[in-house]
Amino acid sequence: MTDQDLRRVTLTRDSLGRYTVRNGRGGSITTSSGTEELSPVELLLAGIAGCTAVDVDTVTTRRAEPDSFEIEVTADKVRDEQGNHLKDIEVTFRVRFPEGEGGDAAREILPTMVRRSHEEFCTVSRTVMLGATVTAHVE
Repeated sequence: MTDQDLRRVTLTRDSLGRYTVRNGRGGSITTSSGTEELSPVELLLAGIAGCTAVDVDTVTTRRAEPDSFEIEVTADKVRDEQGNHLKDIEVTFRVRFPEGEGGDAAREILPTMVRRSHEEFCTVSRTVMLGATVTAHVE
C-alpha cells in the first residue's frame, strides 16, 4: 500500500464528549453526542451521502448545473445480539435540472450514475456494504 492509497484522520478530545477530527490536508470537523453537532453515526451517514454526491455530481454537471441537489441518508439504529449497529440504510437522491437539452441529458444519466456509484464507485457505501475488518490498538 502506498501513502497515496492510505486514508487517515486523527481525532483529539476537546472536552468530555466533544472531539475534533482532522485530516493531513488541514480539514477538520467537530463531532459530539447529544448536542447540535453531528454525531459519529451521522458522520458515517454523511460520508455515504458525500461520497455518492461526488460521483453523481461530477458526471451530471458536465451536462447541466442542477437547480437543486439533495441527498438524504437514513438508517435504523438497532441493539441486538451483535451489539449496536445500523441496518436498512437508504440513500435518496432529490436532484432537479433545468429544462432544455443539457437538463434532459443530465436527467437521463442520473439513474445510471446513482446505480454505478452504489455498485462500483462510492468507497464509503461500498465498504459498509462489503464489510471491512476494524481493529483497535492501544499504544
